[in-house]
Amino acid sequence: MTIKEYSQQQQLAAQPIGYWTREAAHLVIGGLRNALAEEHLTQPHWWTLNHIASAPGTWTREALTAKLAPFDDQHTDFEALYADLTTRGWLTEADDHLTLTEAGEAGRRRAHDRNAKVHAAMRDGIDDTAYAATIDTLRRLVANLGGNGDLPA
Repeated sequence: MTIKEYSQQQQLAAQPIGYWTREAAHLVIGGLRNALAEEHLTQPHWWTLNHIASAPGTWTREALTAKLAPFDDQHTDFEALYADLTTRGWLTEADDHLTLTEAGEAGRRRAHDRNAKVHAAMRDGIDDTAYAATIDTLRRLVANLGGNGDLPA
């Protein structure tokens, strides 16, 4: 995709960061949520599947909910989410620890592939150096405004 070029100092540096960050967030999050919806998943479903897949049998419901809830802007009922994944046959629980089933891992991989398409479209024409500089600038903005500029754990 080709976009119009502007001068760095006179035009781009004068742009309102709030507008551009809100617009980017709206489009990125919307694109990811739409991709996940094709698999009948929400972002909290996605986060849950990835966390469990990365450490099978180590997450309890309570620990995983505590980890994910701060990132959730949809006020998800995580107990209902765990029930949904269990009903689908994607999640099992033994001794209070969560593990994905083969079907759950297959669903997670399908969702990953859908998300990867959104990420590829978002990064089109943006090399790693420019992307990293953008992330670092946003981290500094967050920290300057009193937020946590560290990368999420």
